[in-house]
Amino acid sequence: MCENKDAGSNECHCKVERVPNFAQPRLLLELAKKASHGYELIERLSQEGNATPDPGNFYRMLRSLEEEGLVCSTWDTQNSGPARRVYELTDQGTEFLHAWAATVNQTHQSLGRFLSDYDTLFPK
Repeated sequence: MCENKDAGSNECHCKVERVPNFAQPRLLLELAKKASHGYELIERLSQEGNATPDPGNFYRMLRSLEEEGLVCSTWDTQNSGPARRVYELTDQGTEFLHAWAATVNQTHQSLGRFLSDYDTLFPK
């Protein structure tokens, strides 16, 4: 059956691919709710029970999204303290987010069919 079992063990060590990271679409969805500066976005994403995003990687992702035209930014100099870059979703970013949602919906339906078949074959 499974060639990846330890000798004398029933535990299978087959490689199962992880669900992809949804950092990009989650970030875009947060920006669809409200234009925000990076630190505020990190805080909001952290409140969802996920690990706190690494700030260095997070800001690189924001710059990459801006280069791709999915977000744009302006400097906020109105508040006290240093100027902050405020990011907002572009029309292109909204279209990208719609495409992600469609893909996630299709995946959700496929996973539902898989789990239904699995539960039929292996009832609890």
